[in-house]
Amino acid sequence: MNAAIDLLKSLYTMAMMVEARDAYTGGHLWRVSRFSMLLAQDAGLSAAEVKKVALGGFLHDLGKVGVPDAILNKRDKLTDEEYDIIKNHPQVGADLLSEHPLSALAIDAVLKHHEMPNGRGYPAGLSADDIPLVAKMVGIADAFDAMTSSRPYRAGMPIERALSIISDNLGSQFDEALGQRFIALGKQGKLDHIVGHSEPGIPMQACLACGPIIAVPRARKDGQTLYCPSCTTEYRLSRQGRQLSLSPTGFKNAAAARRPLVDQDLIADLVEEARQVLNVNRPSGSWLTRLWQ
Repeated sequence: MNAAIDLLKSLYTMAMMVEARDAYTGGHLWRVSRFSMLLAQDAGLSAAEVKKVALGGFLHDLGKVGVPDAILNKRDKLTDEEYDIIKNHPQVGADLLSEHPLSALAIDAVLKHHEMPNGRGYPAGLSADDIPLVAKMVGIADAFDAMTSSRPYRAGMPIERALSIISDNLGSQFDEALGQRFIALGKQGKLDHIVGHSEPGIPMQACLACGPIIAVPRARKDGQTLYCPSCTTEYRLSRQGRQLSLSPTGFKNAAAARRPLVDQDLIADLVEEARQVLNVNRPSGSWLTRLWQ
């Protein structure tokens, strides 16, 4: 079992390292994972399948490792050529994941989360029932988080506006039945504790220049420094119980701001959640069986 857990940790670590390259999306993987998990629970999936969906949500953007920084962090509208490069990321992620021993747990979410019911998604232009359930769920969660998350060049949408956009695109961009479930969850306030957070109970913190795009790892202590991943401004963290605040130090540090950090505490929580997936998906008679011996 320990070997399987180490393999799972490697997946989460890869995903976090990729996310760290994107100056604008701190906490995106955790939020998409949580949104997807809530949707899977509401759809009546088994506990094991729910955890599998959550894993797929966390890993879905692995392929962005193949997107150049200049495109990934571009503030202006992408050119057609740049967008074509972005559109490669599901296939790149699937290629990266394909040789991993646990790839079957997440590859559908990684490869197919940008497919659409109307067949106009990518990379394969799948439609309707050809799109796996997990990919449909992660696709809704991914789009919702993109709409409700802030960037240095724009504020995140209110939840109600994002839900309205999903509603307007049911059956075309988003699966109709799942989209309706997600909208209902939003209207019931069940997404509020995730929006604008980077992990449970930790809201994104705001850079004075760039907005709320700074994710605070739970292990970061009072008085330690953090950096805006966009403008590289240095801040000092203040913790007063559950309350967090940042104060600018007057310095910038591009090297520190761009250094990829892996939140080992969050990974430990996610791995513990996923143990049930590993148990249920253990194939008998295969090399993976030996990992549980």
